[in-house]
Order: sequence, then C-alpha cells, then structure tokens
Amino acid sequence: MFDVEAPAATTAAGPRPLLIGLDLSLTSTGVAGHGWTDRIRTKATGDARLADLEDAISSFIRNADMVVMEGPSFGHSGPRSHEDLAGLRVLVRRYCHRHQIPYAVIPPSNLKLYVAGYGKASKGEVRSAVADLYGIHTEGGGRYDEADAYAAYAAAMDWLGQPLAAVPERNASALARCQWPDREQVVGR
Repeated sequence: MFDVEAPAATTAAGPRPLLIGLDLSLTSTGVAGHGWTDRIRTKATGDARLADLEDAISSFIRNADMVVMEGPSFGHSGPRSHEDLAGLRVLVRRYCHRHQIPYAVIPPSNLKLYVAGYGKASKGEVRSAVADLYGIHTEGGGRYDEADAYAAYAAAMDWLGQPLAAVPERNASALARCQWPDREQVVGR
C-alpha cells in the first residue's frame, strides 16, 4: 500500500541510508523521508486502530536502514490516549526490533531545539523552520505532523554526519541528548 523503496543515493559523505522519520499519533501520524512527507490516518478505534496504524507504518519502514521517531509528549489528555499512544510506540519499536531495523527516539523539546532553535517552539514555528531550512512545505490537516516527522528525519541525517542544512551549534547540541542506536548498525546495513 505505502511501500517506500528509494534508489541508492549518494552524497559527498557516501551513500545516503534510507531513514524514515515518524511523528506517531493515533489520529494523524506524520511520516517523512528524503524530500517527502506523508500522513497516515484511520477511522478505526481501539485495537483495530492500532492494527491499522501498525500496518500502514510498517509499509513505510520495512526497507529502512533506520527509523527515527519523536518521543512521547505528555500533554495529551485522557488515560486511554496515553495507553494507546504508548502502545503504538511499542508496536513500532517491536516491529523495528523484529526486523533488525535500528531506531532512535528524539524527545519533543530536543526536536524543537534542533529544528527551530527553541525547545518550546510552537507547531507553527517547527513547520516554518522545516520550510525555511529544508524547502519542505507541509500543507493540510497533517501539516504539523508531517513537519515534525521531517524534522526527526533531518536530525537523524545530521547525527549520521550527513546534515541536510547547516544549523547553529546550539541547535545541533540537541542531538547529544537523544537515544541513538549504534551508528555502525545504520551505515553497515
């Protein structure tokens, strides 16, 4: 359905690994890769929603060399939302583990600092920074989710030593406080 397969791309630093950025959500999951963004939605609820999301997300990440996702945000309301969103995050992590796909988790404040220069940047500021830095203009109902996913992708590319754009050292310092896999697992795939 959403099978993403990228041709082997090269950069001055060598081949570009296939990284997929995710902004996980129960209602609008943002997905991004080199030069593109997308959004996953489902009308299902409960366990059927989790199954739909797992299937759709896996179609994007199945060929990835690494998956990078924004970490949990504790601002969501309702205990059921917390449980299901945590469940979605675990489903994605388990999928990656089962398929030996390295993954990283970037806390929301680190992602905002990296891309927008401020750990409490608004959704609009992140979206604008993604447009300004990378030329990725996200539109429509999933614009913020897609921008967050692209910011995660861009941060991971910088961590790998293949930055998509120059960011100030203060912004780049956010990368040191993230959960990254072993770099050799990613570039050696």
